Amino acid sequence: MFKVDRRLFEHFDMILMLFICMVCIMAFFNLYSASFPHRAYGIAPYIKQGYFFLMGITVFIIVLSFDYQILHSLNYPIYGITTFLLILAFFVGDSAGGAQRWINLGFFKLQPSEPAKLMLVIALASFYSRKEVVDGYSIKELIVPVALTAFPFVLILLQPDLGTALMLGIIFVSMTVFVKLRLSTYGILTTIAVGLGGFAWENLLKPYQKQRIQTFLDPEQDPMGHGYQIVQSKIAVGSGGKFGKGYLEGTQGHLHFLPERHTDFAFSVWGEEWGFAGSFVFLAFYFALLFWGLYVAMQAKDRFGVLLAFGVVMLIFWQAVINLLMILGFLPVVGIPLPLVSYGGSSLLTTIVGLGILMNVRMRRFHNVPSVD
Repeated sequence: MFKVDRRLFEHFDMILMLFICMVCIMAFFNLYSASFPHRAYGIAPYIKQGYFFLMGITVFIIVLSFDYQILHSLNYPIYGITTFLLILAFFVGDSAGGAQRWINLGFFKLQPSEPAKLMLVIALASFYSRKEVVDGYSIKELIVPVALTAFPFVLILLQPDLGTALMLGIIFVSMTVFVKLRLSTYGILTTIAVGLGGFAWENLLKPYQKQRIQTFLDPEQDPMGHGYQIVQSKIAVGSGGKFGKGYLEGTQGHLHFLPERHTDFAFSVWGEEWGFAGSFVFLAFYFALLFWGLYVAMQAKDRFGVLLAFGVVMLIFWQAVINLLMILGFLPVVGIPLPLVSYGGSSLLTTIVGLGILMNVRMRRFHNVPSVD
């Protein structure tokens, strides 16, 4: 049975909760607009996402009910279960768009690569908190975290899902740099990364993935083909002007010029309808949430809590930055969602669990407080 310290409620972070609620409310209204007018068949995306939000609230409360330290001891079982699901997707997973990455659970389709990102944060936080190195990690000392990252990375890359696989690499780099490396290690890792990049381009990337990168470099060379998404996204954001066209009044989205407007390009809809001013307000709340998350990390009571909170913030931060740069045409379209904003149950629930862990670290930042039933 879990033991609950009643004094935990005194440490509930209302500022963090306010930022989470504001972003979720704006995201839900944006999703309604992105899927409006709804087609006559099937359940509207905003209704499905509403169900996932309700599930997320329940999961958020459950995450707060136990001490985050339990993740320290359960990190390898969590790692094992998640990687098993990634393998299972190859055998029983549903396919769509040439990728096999969803497991049908009946009430929703689980995409194991989404919780795999949070799983990696927990695994790396646990490893680095157990093995602290004063003068920085050497290449030899990074063998285990590299292996922990490489196994799910390869499984996700084979689905194929280049964007999510790259996110695992970014999480590894962010958390590893944070715990400190030796100067020689930076040089060796950079050389290895460049070499692997060249190898992947020649031997691993599929033709459509190469085309995405080439389209990013010059989207106008094929404006009605592979460059269509980027061109239409830039038109939508630019046409919003200073104050936007108004809620539910965006033409690029509602007239179906903008593809994937409720998933990868959800923020393009917001930019068109609310303009520069509305986008500034949204991003102010969004990144205030992330900066407050860094503050939570710095106030954690132990090294594991610091690394766990920092990893969660980096997980959300880099997905957000990549998605925003993607819709503005500064990065190739790699299918990375904007956390809390893009439609998708697995992504939403994973992000909410991460935020629950962040709140958990914040609530238990005090030292040596005995638990009571």
